[in-house]
Amino acid sequence: MRVLLADDHHLVQHGMRPFLEELEPGTEVLVAADFAGAMAGLKEQGPCDLAVLDLNMPGMEGGDAIRQMMTAHPEMPVVVLSGSVDPEDILHCYRLDAAAYLPKTMSGPAMLAVLRLVLTGERFFPAFMLEAPARPLVKGRPGGEATRATLSAGGEPGGEGPLARLSVREAEILGLIIDGGTNKEIARRLEVQEITVKVHLRNVYRKLGAANRAQAVRIALEHGWLERNAS
Repeated sequence: MRVLLADDHHLVQHGMRPFLEELEPGTEVLVAADFAGAMAGLKEQGPCDLAVLDLNMPGMEGGDAIRQMMTAHPEMPVVVLSGSVDPEDILHCYRLDAAAYLPKTMSGPAMLAVLRLVLTGERFFPAFMLEAPARPLVKGRPGGEATRATLSAGGEPGGEGPLARLSVREAEILGLIIDGGTNKEIARRLEVQEITVKVHLRNVYRKLGAANRAQAVRIALEHGWLERNAS
């Protein structure tokens, strides 16, 4: 797998590269310092499986660059990386059909979980950063099956919400799939049969209202899973 990382800050480049390399064994990370360099790299070496772009690096010009890259490489999901937590920036990137919005304040494991989600065809935008309590956004890639989610200003207080419905074992398995584990790997880790993992996963899907693995991860992230389980 090949991932493009475009950011004009060397600290961000060096800090994110190890997490991107964890997406899949053998992941190659191409680095650019501005939008022109990112486009030139794609032209020379071909499209990547994923692009991560800094919203404010030279050449971005208020989001027009995102549209330009997506037009040139429509099969490549584009993720926006930004130091801004302005709700208008997040909504603007959503409307441009970016695959996800990653605040630079997000932890490395959280970014990794979101990028894995994007690679399954889902989209992710941090609902807890949007101040308006009821902005409906359609999840899923354009042209694909979509589900609806109402964005809120934060996660459910007092332990309410779908995550609170999970048993200890179900929550443990959900955490492992967020980390990218397969059913076989989870079974080995927990020293149980793979069919046991599948049974627990069915319960997780039912309690979260998810149709599949990717939706379960998205719902967990949107309801503050990583914040609740930070070490």
